[in-house]
Formats: sequence, structure tokens, C-alpha cells
Amino acid sequence: MSVEISTLDPQVIERGKVFFKSISGEAPSVFNKGWWTGKVMDWAMKNEDFKVQMFRFVDVLPYLNTSESLSRHIEEYFAADDSNIPDVLKWGATKTGFGGGLVAKVLNKTIRSNIEGMARQFIIGQKAKEAVKGIRKLRKDGFAFVLDLLGEATVSQEEAQAYLDGYLEVLDALEGEYKKWDALDASGDLDWGSAPKINVAVKPSAFYSQSKPVDLEGTVQGMIKSIEPVYQKVMGMNGFMCIDMEALKYKEPTIEMYKRLRKKYPEYQHLGIVFQAYLKCVDHDVKDLIDWAREENLPISIRLVKGAYWDYETVIAKQNDWEVPVWTHKPESDMAFERVSKMILENHDICHFACASHNIRSISAIMEMASKMNVPDERYEFQVLYGMAEPVRKGLRNVAKRVRLYCPYGDLIPGMAYLVRRLLENTANESFLKQTFADEADISVLLKNPELTLESELANKPVAKPDKRIRYKGVDGELEPFSNFPPSDFTEKEQRDAFPVAMSNIRKEFGKQYPLYINGQDVVTGDTLDSYNPADPSEIIGTVCQAGVAEVDKAVGVAKEAYIDWRNVEPRVRAQYLLKAAAYCKENINDLCAMQVLEVGKQWEQAQADVGEAIDFMEYYARETIRLGEPRRMGNSPGEYSQYFYQGKGVAAVIAPWNFPLAISVGMVSAAIVCGCPVVYKPAGIASAVGHGLVDMFKAAGLPDGVFNYIPGRGSVMGDHLVDHPDIAVIAFTGSMEVGLRIQERAAKVHPGQEHCKKVIAEMGGKNAIIIDDDADLDEAVLGVLYASFGFQGQKCSACSRVIVLDSIYDRFVHRLKEAAESVKLGPAEDPSNYMGPVVDKAAQKNVLNYGKIAEEEGKVLVKLEAPAEYTSKGGCYTPLLIVEGITKNHRIAQEEVFGPVLVVMRAADFSEAVDIANSTRFALTGAVYSRSPKNLEYASKEFRVGNLYLNKPSVGALVERHAFGGFKMSGVGSKSGGPDYLLQFMDPRLVCENTMRRGFAPISEDDDWVA
Repeated sequence: MSVEISTLDPQVIERGKVFFKSISGEAPSVFNKGWWTGKVMDWAMKNEDFKVQMFRFVDVLPYLNTSESLSRHIEEYFAADDSNIPDVLKWGATKTGFGGGLVAKVLNKTIRSNIEGMARQFIIGQKAKEAVKGIRKLRKDGFAFVLDLLGEATVSQEEAQAYLDGYLEVLDALEGEYKKWDALDASGDLDWGSAPKINVAVKPSAFYSQSKPVDLEGTVQGMIKSIEPVYQKVMGMNGFMCIDMEALKYKEPTIEMYKRLRKKYPEYQHLGIVFQAYLKCVDHDVKDLIDWAREENLPISIRLVKGAYWDYETVIAKQNDWEVPVWTHKPESDMAFERVSKMILENHDICHFACASHNIRSISAIMEMASKMNVPDERYEFQVLYGMAEPVRKGLRNVAKRVRLYCPYGDLIPGMAYLVRRLLENTANESFLKQTFADEADISVLLKNPELTLESELANKPVAKPDKRIRYKGVDGELEPFSNFPPSDFTEKEQRDAFPVAMSNIRKEFGKQYPLYINGQDVVTGDTLDSYNPADPSEIIGTVCQAGVAEVDKAVGVAKEAYIDWRNVEPRVRAQYLLKAAAYCKENINDLCAMQVLEVGKQWEQAQADVGEAIDFMEYYARETIRLGEPRRMGNSPGEYSQYFYQGKGVAAVIAPWNFPLAISVGMVSAAIVCGCPVVYKPAGIASAVGHGLVDMFKAAGLPDGVFNYIPGRGSVMGDHLVDHPDIAVIAFTGSMEVGLRIQERAAKVHPGQEHCKKVIAEMGGKNAIIIDDDADLDEAVLGVLYASFGFQGQKCSACSRVIVLDSIYDRFVHRLKEAAESVKLGPAEDPSNYMGPVVDKAAQKNVLNYGKIAEEEGKVLVKLEAPAEYTSKGGCYTPLLIVEGITKNHRIAQEEVFGPVLVVMRAADFSEAVDIANSTRFALTGAVYSRSPKNLEYASKEFRVGNLYLNKPSVGALVERHAFGGFKMSGVGSKSGGPDYLLQFMDPRLVCENTMRRGFAPISEDDDWVA
């Protein structure tokens, strides 16, 4: 029997009123102002700034192991503005006065004890015995339980195994107990006559450290391998296991894993899965699973929650310019909850329902729907979180009987992350518990149909703030403000499937010839160079024609001739060519990515980021040239009109690297072209097939002949000739320091016929460091260092090659880093399960292996992970993933750029010394700091002197405009690429001043402020 929710509203509201009456006068302990927790919650709800600082402080607390560290952080977090801070925190920050350090120690201990008490309020125990004891008490009070082991950020297989062992340990502890328990409200072995006494929830990603959406199959298999022993143990105890739903990126593998486990054990029905009502896709996902269950004739169980990662999903989506996957209005989640609950209840014959909510309106709606549909009691139950909403759970116990408490247990450090989520939920303005027990909202408002609530919200929605971002007048009208091209969302099947198809298409063209491109014509030469797949050098990507001195002269000559007209083309027209080229890249992004995967060994997401950055450069520089292309009046003196404007410097030689073969190539080339400088482009020899993509791109854009010329060639044959050529005005280079310095030296010499002082723009690499403070979030820091050091085999100019760790946290960090590194897979980049692939070619392999020997001689090996023999036997360009410790700033391996997967770990006594070590090289490109100390982050911002510094982020991954990129010292010369002044390097400023006075008469402009 089906019912319409809207027709039940009167009954739902009446049932809700009865519910509220039954708990009248009660309030959850979390809102009890007589307790420290209640006071903190009250302060947090009244003061947003305090709320942010308090929750951040709670997050870092487990790492503050000394009185000095705790006191310092209290002062840093709360001393700046203490007008809304409780006295106990003010006193804790005091280091002088009556009692001095002794008072501080006592009060700091009090603060720690109170905050840890907050966490324990939501955790049933830190050890298995505590958990069993807590569960025993719950059952005496008439509540069932579901046990959840805390800990989600698993960075290694060792930690995944520990997580598995933790479940087996607590299940062993329960095994000796549960048979003694009387069933709840029933005789026999089942609670309520239908539910197993043992119930556990598992978070899949914590069981497999290499979980990632791009590798669906590998993730599913890895999760099942570790979770299945827990499920087998649960089945042996006639228990129930529920598979939790986490962040959206794990949704698809979680659902697939559930289906496989359910099919593997078809006779055992006690397996559930969670769905989140705040996801816009929840209706489709639940319907799809129910349809699957009917098709397979397998009963299932669904636990429906509102969702605990709303802020995270929203921020990640907006950062990546993806569609926000969650409902943006709280009533929409409530509507979805009721709507999906109805769907599940309608299918109660095959789907058991666990309603997980503290919202009395939602609970009443489910109870009323179940009653009208005649859903048997054993087909649904209610669940609430342990430590929260005590009156709700008591009221539920009285009216619904079947109430299960979701009980986290485990160590305090992961417990703090769980605590912060609970605090955020309870202090949010939309929180039902806050509205009910803190704000004391009217019952009629609390029980209102969420559809009506949404209508009211939308009707009273504040007027949107005007978009103040710059608009640009393009050829065909106003351009949208710049925004970065979104990265691939590999949670979408279409995007995962696109890469293998594109790589298959590229392989069909392997071995083709790539000619030069000069003055709009293909040019074939007798000298050729094969480009090969570094994972299997027998695979020839293509045969690339090589330019010699004659071809250089020809290309420079036609570029010089093109310059005469191109420099006079209106900036917005030049910009239009870039916009058309960007559109071509968007349309052909999968093929462009696939070529990088195969020619230089970039992982899928890194190849896509490279192409996305190329698109960003063109979109951004197109807009920038429009901005800079508007002549600007200088001064406002009467009788005089001065205009300041730019023209392109002349022919630009662009010498590109192989590590970002499309992005950096396009960035330098497009900047020159849009500024009015025709280009002679020399791609890196080992990435020339990727480089040829620029030919196709600019052909598609209809760029005039001669403005872009493609001349791959051997540096030993034509490199110096190109740099020395008298008709070259600008040289844009990205590569090694040695080559960059040689270019600068040669460019300084004036050759016969030369009319320019050559402008050199050179980005020359780095020896980048990441500092790990003693209070760093190691869940983030370990993965951040691993990615920055070994993503794309450490071959990014921004890659981390030194990690500097404070003494007090050194052992913990190094152990976790070591285990994380040893857990990753090495192999061809075209397989998304592989974390690290081969270096780019044989020469790079030889260089990295030589530096690896130096590292091993100078330090102590922590990790030396080799690629499997099945890959190395093909002659692939693999080198080990190498981590060494015992390195000081005087060692060679701490000073010289390696450009490969070699990481050194260095010790520092304190933060100041760590910054000193970080600054101790000739380079100053990028750096990063992982710290939760506001004072140390401020210090690093001033004293860690690099071009791009990232706080609590990896040192890699710069985005155009947002993270304009470039360094100084020996890391390069010139302004930051992707920044507001990069284009100025390709242009000469000009000024025209006109005397507008005639016979004492001067025209008056409305801009002239000298006029009365």
C-alpha cells in the first residue's frame, strides 16, 4: 500500500506533538549550560569566530602532549580577542601572575580534561572492554547498538590491517558476552524477535589505503579483501554488519562492494548499507539498489541518514567547479529523507529500513507512513547517535520500542575528528537539536512540512551579492569572468571509461610521422627521432622530424615577417584565437590526456590536470590581454593628453620542458602570441608528440600563418643557434638550472643585425621542502608529502624532495610515511591502480639512479620500493621509490635537484631551525608547511622564502590565477606564470603624448578634474 506524504501531514504533526510532550522539560546534555560542554556549545553558537577557533583547537588537542605546547596553543587560538572567551581559557593562556606556571599547568589540565570529556561523551569507549561495558549498560536501558570503530584516514596497509584487527578484537570481546544477554522485548536469541544482538558498522575506505575513485575495480577488491574477515566473524556470531557511506568519492565502490558481498553470501540477510539523504542522487541510488535486489531476489537492508560531510562536499565541489552534489537548503535534505523513506517502506517485503535521525518531524513522518502502509514492526527500526539527543532516544524507546544507538569507539585522536563533526552539526543554525533544545523554537515550526519550510526560505532568500569580478569585452560580446577548468571527476563512470578508449585510439596511430610546422605548412626533414613509451620503450609513439639550423632560420624569418602585421592586430582579436584554441582542447581533452599518459607516463588525473592548466592559461591570458590592451590615460594636465599602451616585443623563442609538456608549452606560447609576438616553438624531444598538439590546436583556431611555428630539434644541433639568433627578441624557457643559466649568458651577447636587448624568462626548477610541525595533522601531512614527492614520479619542478620534521613528532611521522610509501603500487601510468610509473626516458632513469646511490651513501634507506619484474623486464624506465633519512643540509642530496622519486627526511629541533633548513639551498620555488599553530604559520609566511608557499597543502598543484607560479634565486627569472603581470614580459610599453592646445584653446574632457 502506498501513501502520499502530504496527505499525512495532520497525523504527522499530531504524532510529533505527542512525542514532544513526552520529553517535555528534558534537554540533551550537550546543551546543558550547567556543564562545561554545554557552556562551550552556548559560546560557540553565539560567536562564530570563537566557534571556528574552538573547533580547530579541539581538532589539534590530541597532539599537544606537553603543558608548554598546550598553553602555547591556547594563547595562539584564544588570546587575540578574548571578549567572548570563557575565563578558564583566558587563565589557561596566562603564563605569568599569581601561581605562574603551576597555575597554568593546573588549568591546562582542566581544559584538556574537559575537552577529552566532550569527546568521550560521544564515544562508548576507547578500549574493547570499555565498549563492552558501555554496551551492556545500554542494553539494560532497553537500547540495541551498532558499534563503529573510529578512524577513517588510513594511509597504509599497516593501518588498514590495524583497523581490521580492531574490529576482530572488539568482536572477540563481545563473543564472550552476547550470548548472556536477554533479547530486547522478545524471547529467544533475536532482539525484538527479528534483529541480531551484534551489530557493527564499517567504513570501507579505512580498510584499504589505496582507495580512489579512478580505480573502481581495484578499490572494490581491496575493500572486500579486508572487510570480508570482519563480515565472516559477524556471520559466525549471527550478527549484522552495515557498510557505512562516507565521502561521495567512495560511493560507487561502496555500493558495488555491498552488491558483491550480498551475492557471495546469498543466504545470509543481515548485511546493510547506508545512503545519505543530502545527496541529490539519493533517490536514484536507492531505487537502483532496490531494483537490483528484486532482480537478484536478495533481501537487503538500508540505513538512511541525512549525511555528515555536507561542508566537505560543498567546498570540494566549489573548489573544482563541479556541480554541488548535496542539497543546498536543509529542508531539501529533510524532503529527500521523507521521500526516500517512503520508497523503502513501500518495498518492505525485500528491504529492511533503519531510520537514522534525531529530527522528530522526520521520525513522526516515518512512523505514520509505516502505520498507514501496514509495514510489519520487524521491517524497520530507528537509530540515533550515542551521546546525542538523549531525550529523543528515550522518547523513541517509549513509542517505537526498536531503537538502536550508533556507538563509536576507539582512540581519542580519530575521536576528535568525530567530535568536531558532531559539534559542527549541533551548532549549525539548521540543526534540529539546536533549534529544539537551544533555540527553543516553536513546535509548529519544528514539525512543519519541509516542503513548506523550503518555500518560506526561498521566498525570504537574501538578495544575491553582485558579482564584482572583472568582465572583459571579447570579439563576440562580454566574456564570463575567468574560472579554472574543472578537473575530472572520476566518480563519474563516463570520465573513467573515456581514458581507456582515448588511449586505444592513440595507440592506433603509433608510429606516425610528426613533421615540422613552419608558416602554416608541414615540413619533413631527413633527420628524425623516435619518441617511445617510457613504460615499454618498444612502443614507438611516433617518428618526429628534427629541425636543423636551416629550419630554425626559416621559422624565425617567417615569424619576423608575421610580426609586422600581428603586433597591430587588436588585443581582443588576438585573444579570440586563444579562446578558440582553448575550445579545441576542451573538445579533445581525452585524446590530449591519453597522449601524455603514453608518451611521458603521467597518471590519469595528472594528465588531465596538465591539459586543464593549458586551457586555463589560454582563457586567463586572453582576458588579461584585453585588460592590458586598453590604452590608459596618464596624468590629467590641461592641454595635454597622454596614453600608455603596449606592443609585442618581437619574435619569441619558446623552449619547453617535458614534465608539463602541454601546460607549460601552451602557457609560454599563448602568452607570447596573445601579446603580439609570433612564436618559434621548440618542444622537449621526448614529448614532441604532445607538443605537436599545439599545431592541431592553433590550426583549429585559424591562427594566421607564421604566427606559430613548431620546430622540434636536437638541442646540440639547433639550440644555441635559436637562442643566439639576432631576430629573436624574447626567450621563454622552462627546464634545468644549468640550461637556463646558459641561455641567459648567451642571450646577453649582441649579435650582428640584432635590434633588441633579448628578454629572458626562465623557470629553472627547485629543491622544494615541506615542513612538518609538531602539531601537524599527520593524516593530511603523510598523504600530502607522499603525493608531492612521488606524484608523476617526482618529476615536477614543484615536487617535494626534502621533508623537514620536528624532533618531537619525527618518529610518528616517519613510521607512517614509510608504511604509506610501501603500500603504493608501481607500474605503467595507463593502469590507474598504479600510484607511480616510470621516469620519462632512459637518460632520466640513469640520472635518478645515480642520485639514488648518492642518497643511499649519504643517508640511511627508509624505503626502496621497486617496480614489479613484469614491468622492468620490458625495459621500462623505472627507478625505485626511494626515501632516506639521516640527511643534513650540507649533504649533496639535500642541495642538488634530482627530478625523480628520491625524498630525503631531515630533522629539526624546532620550527625556526626547520625554516632555516628549508631556506638553505640555492633554489626558491615552492614549499609547504603542515602545522596547526597560527603563530608558526604566520612565521613561515614571512620567513620561508619561496615563490609559492602552501600552508597545510602539498607543494604541488598550482592553478592558474589562484596560485600564480614561479620562484626566485636559482629557481628562475621573470614574473609568475598565470599571474597578473606575466604578459608584461612579452611587451614593450609605449607612451604617446599629444599637445591638445591650439591658440590658447584646450578641449575639456569629463575626466579632467582641474575643471571647476
